[in-house]
Amino acid sequence: MEEIVFSQYTVDFARAALDYCIFVEKAKNVNKKAFVENMTKILPLLYLKVSILPEIQENYDSDLESKVSEDFYAQVESNISDLLGEDNVYLETFHPDIQLSDSPVAAKISEDLADIYQDLGNFIAVFKNGQKETMNDSLLLCVEDFKKYWGQRLVNALKALHDIKYKSTIEKD
Repeated sequence: MEEIVFSQYTVDFARAALDYCIFVEKAKNVNKKAFVENMTKILPLLYLKVSILPEIQENYDSDLESKVSEDFYAQVESNISDLLGEDNVYLETFHPDIQLSDSPVAAKISEDLADIYQDLGNFIAVFKNGQKETMNDSLLLCVEDFKKYWGQRLVNALKALHDIKYKSTIEKD
């Protein structure tokens, strides 16, 4: 059996995750249009790469620590929020509280993208060490978190970014 952590699927996912992390870290250096344009390409690729990973069989029960600090998370979130401005907020349709609420639930693209960044940043930091056991557990944790949490955040942010990207075109037409 081929080692999952060294498979082409994992390498492709790790590359997409790294590209995502690098791009959001540099969000303050690009304009809004370029940011939205790039994110509407990176997010679907990232979703595809994580969703085609083979099932991860082994679990070495490694002790994985978080590498993305709260301060760095806040910086990434703030940079994206500043960049998107008033377009940062969108109405959330999959929030658990929506069924109990009489009013819409607002969400922020910047928080969604920062949440994704936190999981992927932690994954990449551990994955770079090259130790099979921790690489495996980091990949497993990242995929589990995708299924439970950040996968939904990704599609929500993509939906909102799609609206930003094309609303000006639609309004002109």
